[in-house]
Amino acid sequence: MIFMARRSPSHSAPDRSTDRSPPPSARADQPSRSPDERSGGRSGRSGRGHAGNSGSGYWIYGHHAVQAALANPEHVIHDFLATREAAASFEGASHKPQIVDRERLDKLCERDAVHQGVCLRVEPLETLAILDIVERTGPVLVLDQVTDPRNIGAILRSAAAFGAAALLVQDRNAPQESGAMAKAASGALDVVPILREVNLSRALQALQAENFWVVGLDAGGTRLDGKGFVGRRVALVLGAEGAGLRRLTRETCDEIASVYMPGDMESLNVSNAAAVALYELVRPV
Repeated sequence: MIFMARRSPSHSAPDRSTDRSPPPSARADQPSRSPDERSGGRSGRSGRGHAGNSGSGYWIYGHHAVQAALANPEHVIHDFLATREAAASFEGASHKPQIVDRERLDKLCERDAVHQGVCLRVEPLETLAILDIVERTGPVLVLDQVTDPRNIGAILRSAAAFGAAALLVQDRNAPQESGAMAKAASGALDVVPILREVNLSRALQALQAENFWVVGLDAGGTRLDGKGFVGRRVALVLGAEGAGLRRLTRETCDEIASVYMPGDMESLNVSNAAAVALYELVRPV
């Protein structure tokens, strides 16, 4: 487990804050970069496209997830199935459900899924490019090989609650959208956009070129203090539980920080750590 900073934040991991001095607010005088350089090799906003396999889609289930998808005009919807009881909650929705029995929904959903009597077959949402999220407000969350779709869904839910601009993941080491992710996100999948990049370190460098201050969350870092980031755009990087941040990702960060934990627990689940850290970054000071 990772992301601890118990009792006294007296031990800090090596950081790169002195490597890029002065802080991000002073980088405005740097020579402008081409769109390809700023987006980590992708040109402007033309790198958008569907994540996953187009034409087949996947099943979203659960009231909040389905309601959010129906309300999102960017979500391509193929089928909408509901029990008669659940359909009553979707009167006036953009799509009318086909009434089916609960047993059919049980077969369509993942094992042990709590579908609440409603399922929606959709195409994965379009992914964004680096330049797209620069124009959005709030911190950017970055996941370094976090692979559990339920953890990612819970992180998306916290990201939506605390006004994060986007979630950035490495394409080959992150799961595709799924019903389990959407259910755990409780509608946040349609609120917080996801970026998928091949090279995470280069994507972080592209964010740095756009005046983001990249903070890696890991054990041994200095205490994360929101007051120190007032006026800065922050990209918060979290690693997989157990493994933590990979070496190259860690070296790309401007600094390493950890959440303050005065209690007796050694660590937090990655989704809980993301929620605590996001609150610290956005709380009023």
